[in-house]
Amino acid sequence: MPRIRFLVLLLFIAAPACHAVEMKISSQALERTLNAQLFNKDGRYYIRGNDHSACSVVADSPHVDFAGDRIEVHVHVHAKLGTSIHGDCFGITLDRDVDVSLAPEAEGETIGFRDARIDKLSGSRELDRILMPFLSGRVPTSLKVNAADQLRQLLSKSTESIGYDVTLDRFIIHSMFVQQDRLMVDLDGDVTVK
Repeated sequence: MPRIRFLVLLLFIAAPACHAVEMKISSQALERTLNAQLFNKDGRYYIRGNDHSACSVVADSPHVDFAGDRIEVHVHVHAKLGTSIHGDCFGITLDRDVDVSLAPEAEGETIGFRDARIDKLSGSRELDRILMPFLSGRVPTSLKVNAADQLRQLLSKSTESIGYDVTLDRFIIHSMFVQQDRLMVDLDGDVTVK
């Protein structure tokens, strides 16, 4: 019975008269993408130094949310700024929350982001100089996802899981926008079922 429902659903999606599809992406999905592509297995990203450095700047605890027509990324930053002497950092230690917001942008098969705007910095001139490239460059780049590749990867195991070979033949993103608690992606696509 589940296979029949799935086949009917696929036939409805792949019907020639109806090519448009609307994909809804949650903030939690974007947050998982950011974690997977940027942060290490311990949930940290070293902006300066590494886990063996006496002096370092580390971002962690990323949180993605929607506000108006933008995607907000909130991270917590731990910084030990100063001079390393015999394995200790002599200087100042800061713990701050920082925020950047992004506008969604469709690029072919890719869900991307532009217009990075730093909404909240640390308040420390030294730390902010280090954070600016991370927030305005590294965060938006890490949130880019080729949605077609992700769907093709999911469908690659369709024969084992449902008994049908399902492939995504065409995938074109027309627009993206934030609507309440979702990133809405309008697209066209073709699916083949064998």
